[in-house]
Amino acid sequence: MQKITILIHCKDQKSIIASVTNYIASIEGNIIYLDQHVDADENVFFMRLECELESEKWPIEAIKADFENNLALPFDMDWKIYPQKQKPRMALFVSKYDHCLYDILGRYSAGELPLEIPVIISNHEDLRKVAEQFAIPFYCVPFTKEIKEIGEKGQLELLDKYNIDFIVLARYMQIITPKLIEKYQNNIINIHHSFLPAFPGAKPYHSAFKRGVKIIGATSHYVTEGLDEGPIIEQDIARVTHSHSIEDFIMKGRDLERMVLARAIKLHAERKTMVYNNKTVVFL
Repeated sequence: MQKITILIHCKDQKSIIASVTNYIASIEGNIIYLDQHVDADENVFFMRLECELESEKWPIEAIKADFENNLALPFDMDWKIYPQKQKPRMALFVSKYDHCLYDILGRYSAGELPLEIPVIISNHEDLRKVAEQFAIPFYCVPFTKEIKEIGEKGQLELLDKYNIDFIVLARYMQIITPKLIEKYQNNIINIHHSFLPAFPGAKPYHSAFKRGVKIIGATSHYVTEGLDEGPIIEQDIARVTHSHSIEDFIMKGRDLERMVLARAIKLHAERKTMVYNNKTVVFL
């Protein structure tokens, strides 16, 4: 039995759901999940559907061609169809911080993330031993302002070599280049604390502590050329009080980063996110 996921967005109009569900019935499919959303302000329709196909006479490429002609063209849809057995291939970009990397690799080893991790890329050698512990190829690609183009070329060659579908910046402390962002549009995920823009700089937790903040948080989003301004996938917060130290702030912040990034990765890997006008529709 084959399972597929269908993502659709288009101008809101009559009979979209009926037409899609009737089409699934016509190819002997059984719908096991369907959710939809209409952005009333933009008049845009979004839908995510999962179905099972028992008949072998409908291979995935035939379904895509038939769907294009019978539904996508008449409704002017942007759409994608994914076989659920086809796991997306994720590259991890890291620098020196290891808390997010350990968390992701632990979840991956435990089978919690429906994806493949064929490569880890870093601008430092510090985390090579972590990659070796999990038997994942590790490459150090130096990246500074002076050699940015060389570093970008090395990254792109590795991403092509390992046939990467999306990238996760697991506390990678360099700005991603426009060329990489263009190639992996809405397929690069970042994580950062939520103190910006109030507490910029190298020690945001120290600044927040001095200001007496009562909430700390983390945000995971898709990377765009606007620094930390991409479509948000997942966020969370933790409360703090006067009794917490700077070390407590940092520890809670790292816990949030781990959890929020892991949830964002899982949502993306399960094809539960759709991006439109720098916002996300997230199907839970």
